Amino acid sequence: MMMAPLLRKVALIAHIISSVGSLGAVAAFLALAIAGLSSEDGQVVRSVYVTMEVIARSVIVPLVFASLTTGLIQSLGTTWGLFRHYWVLAKLLLTIFTAVVLMLQMSGIAHVAALAADPAFSSADLLELRRSLAVHAAGGLVVLLVTTTLSVLKPRGLTRYGWRKLQRQ
Repeated sequence: MMMAPLLRKVALIAHIISSVGSLGAVAAFLALAIAGLSSEDGQVVRSVYVTMEVIARSVIVPLVFASLTTGLIQSLGTTWGLFRHYWVLAKLLLTIFTAVVLMLQMSGIAHVAALAADPAFSSADLLELRRSLAVHAAGGLVVLLVTTTLSVLKPRGLTRYGWRKLQRQ
Protein backbone atom coordinates (compact mmCIF):
# COMPACT_ATOMS: atom_id res chain seq x y z
CA MET A 1 0.00 0.00 0.00
CA MET A 2 1.48 3.31 -1.07
CA MET A 3 1.16 6.34 1.18
CA ALA A 4 -0.39 9.56 -0.03
CA PRO A 5 2.26 12.12 -1.03
CA LEU A 6 1.69 14.39 1.97
CA LEU A 7 1.80 11.49 4.42
CA ARG A 8 4.94 10.16 2.71
CA LYS A 9 6.65 13.54 3.15
CA VAL A 10 5.63 13.78 6.80
CA ALA A 11 6.95 10.26 7.42
CA LEU A 12 10.18 11.08 5.58
CA ILE A 13 10.69 14.27 7.61
CA ALA A 14 10.06 12.36 10.86
CA HIS A 15 12.54 9.68 9.77
CA ILE A 16 15.24 12.20 8.86
CA ILE A 17 14.77 14.13 12.12
CA SER A 18 14.92 11.00 14.28
CA SER A 19 17.86 9.51 12.37
CA VAL A 20 19.97 12.66 12.30
CA GLY A 21 18.93 13.47 15.87
CA SER A 22 20.16 10.08 17.07
CA LEU A 23 23.41 10.64 15.17
CA GLY A 24 23.95 13.97 16.94
CA ALA A 25 22.93 12.60 20.34
CA VAL A 26 25.34 9.67 20.04
CA ALA A 27 28.11 12.08 19.00
CA ALA A 28 27.41 14.16 22.13
CA PHE A 29 27.35 10.96 24.23
CA LEU A 30 30.75 9.98 22.79
CA ALA A 31 32.17 13.45 23.53
CA LEU A 32 31.00 13.12 27.13
CA ALA A 33 32.43 9.59 27.40
CA ILE A 34 35.81 10.86 26.21
CA ALA A 35 35.63 13.79 28.64
CA GLY A 36 34.79 11.38 31.45
CA LEU A 37 37.80 9.22 30.64
CA SER A 38 40.27 12.05 30.16
CA SER A 39 39.32 14.50 32.90
CA GLU A 40 41.24 14.60 36.17
CA ASP A 41 38.54 16.73 37.85
CA GLY A 42 36.36 14.45 39.98
CA GLN A 43 33.34 16.73 39.79
CA VAL A 44 33.54 16.79 35.99
CA VAL A 45 33.86 13.01 35.84
CA ARG A 46 30.86 12.50 38.13
CA SER A 47 28.67 15.00 36.29
CA VAL A 48 29.59 13.57 32.88
CA TYR A 49 28.29 10.08 33.70
CA VAL A 50 25.09 11.36 35.27
CA THR A 51 24.51 13.47 32.16
CA MET A 52 25.28 10.55 29.86
CA GLU A 53 22.58 8.46 31.50
CA VAL A 54 20.00 11.24 31.06
CA ILE A 55 20.95 11.70 27.40
CA ALA A 56 20.87 7.96 26.70
CA ARG A 57 17.52 7.38 28.43
CA SER A 58 15.74 10.57 27.40
CA VAL A 59 17.18 11.29 23.96
CA ILE A 60 19.09 8.44 22.33
CA VAL A 61 16.71 5.55 23.12
CA PRO A 62 13.56 7.40 21.94
CA LEU A 63 15.29 8.67 18.80
CA VAL A 64 16.70 5.27 17.83
CA PHE A 65 13.29 3.64 18.25
CA ALA A 66 11.61 6.53 16.40
CA SER A 67 14.12 6.07 13.58
CA LEU A 68 13.39 2.35 13.46
CA THR A 69 9.62 2.91 13.47
CA THR A 70 9.62 5.69 10.88
CA GLY A 71 12.02 3.69 8.70
CA LEU A 72 9.61 0.75 8.75
CA ILE A 73 6.72 3.07 7.89
CA GLN A 74 8.74 4.58 5.05
CA SER A 75 9.76 1.24 3.60
CA LEU A 76 6.32 -0.33 3.84
CA GLY A 77 4.52 2.72 2.47
CA THR A 78 6.76 3.54 -0.50
CA THR A 79 8.06 1.80 -3.61
CA TRP A 80 11.38 1.09 -1.87
CA GLY A 81 9.81 -1.74 0.11
CA LEU A 82 11.32 -3.45 3.11
CA PHE A 83 12.93 -6.44 1.40
CA ARG A 84 13.36 -5.27 -2.22
CA HIS A 85 16.67 -3.41 -2.00
CA TYR A 86 19.83 -4.45 -0.20
CA TRP A 87 20.44 -0.94 1.13
CA VAL A 88 17.01 -0.81 2.82
CA LEU A 89 17.51 -4.26 4.31
CA ALA A 90 21.03 -3.31 5.49
CA LYS A 91 19.67 -0.15 7.14
CA LEU A 92 16.95 -2.15 8.86
CA LEU A 93 19.39 -4.74 10.20
CA LEU A 94 21.90 -2.12 11.31
CA THR A 95 19.20 -0.09 13.06
CA ILE A 96 17.87 -3.19 14.84
CA PHE A 97 21.45 -4.08 15.83
CA THR A 98 21.97 -0.54 17.15
CA ALA A 99 18.75 -0.69 19.18
CA VAL A 100 19.65 -4.06 20.69
CA VAL A 101 23.18 -3.01 21.64
CA LEU A 102 21.85 0.25 23.06
CA MET A 103 19.32 -1.57 25.24
CA LEU A 104 22.03 -3.96 26.45
CA GLN A 105 24.26 -1.00 27.33
CA MET A 106 21.57 0.86 29.28
CA SER A 107 22.12 -1.12 32.46
CA GLY A 108 25.85 -0.31 32.40
CA ILE A 109 25.13 3.34 31.70
CA ALA A 110 22.65 3.48 34.59
CA HIS A 111 25.11 1.66 36.89
CA VAL A 112 27.94 4.09 36.18
CA ALA A 113 25.59 7.07 36.57
CA ALA A 114 24.29 5.81 39.92
CA LEU A 115 27.80 5.31 41.26
CA ALA A 116 29.02 8.59 39.78
CA ALA A 117 26.32 10.47 41.71
CA ASP A 118 28.19 9.53 44.89
CA PRO A 119 30.82 12.19 45.80
CA ALA A 120 33.23 9.35 46.69
CA PHE A 121 33.33 8.26 43.01
CA SER A 122 36.78 8.79 41.52
CA SER A 123 38.21 8.82 38.03
CA ALA A 124 39.77 5.39 38.69
CA ASP A 125 36.44 3.68 39.46
CA LEU A 126 34.83 1.39 36.88
CA LEU A 127 37.48 2.25 34.30
CA GLU A 128 36.79 -0.79 32.10
CA LEU A 129 33.03 -0.14 32.02
CA ARG A 130 33.61 3.53 31.27
CA ARG A 131 35.96 2.59 28.42
CA SER A 132 33.33 0.18 27.14
CA LEU A 133 30.77 3.00 27.03
CA ALA A 134 33.14 5.10 24.92
CA VAL A 135 33.95 2.20 22.57
CA HIS A 136 30.27 1.32 22.13
CA ALA A 137 29.40 4.98 21.52
CA ALA A 138 32.11 5.20 18.85
CA GLY A 139 30.84 1.99 17.24
CA GLY A 140 27.27 3.26 17.38
CA LEU A 141 28.35 6.50 15.72
CA VAL A 142 30.04 4.56 12.91
CA VAL A 143 26.92 2.42 12.38
CA LEU A 144 24.71 5.53 12.28
CA LEU A 145 27.07 7.17 9.79
CA VAL A 146 26.85 4.05 7.60
CA THR A 147 23.04 4.05 7.70
CA THR A 148 23.00 7.77 6.87
CA THR A 149 25.36 7.17 3.95
CA LEU A 150 23.17 4.33 2.68
CA SER A 151 20.14 6.63 2.85
CA VAL A 152 21.83 9.26 0.75
CA LEU A 153 23.61 7.04 -1.79
CA LYS A 154 20.92 4.34 -2.15
CA PRO A 155 23.32 1.87 -3.78
CA ARG A 156 21.88 -0.32 -6.51
CA GLY A 157 21.07 -3.91 -5.92
CA LEU A 158 17.84 -5.78 -5.61
CA THR A 159 17.35 -8.72 -3.30
CA ARG A 160 15.98 -11.98 -4.74
CA TYR A 161 12.58 -10.92 -3.46
CA GLY A 162 13.03 -7.58 -5.23
CA TRP A 163 13.93 -9.29 -8.50
CA ARG A 164 10.90 -11.58 -8.31
CA LYS A 165 8.65 -8.62 -7.54
CA LEU A 166 10.14 -6.70 -10.48
CA GLN A 167 9.65 -9.68 -12.85
CA ARG A 168 5.97 -9.95 -11.85
CA GLN A 169 5.41 -6.29 -12.68
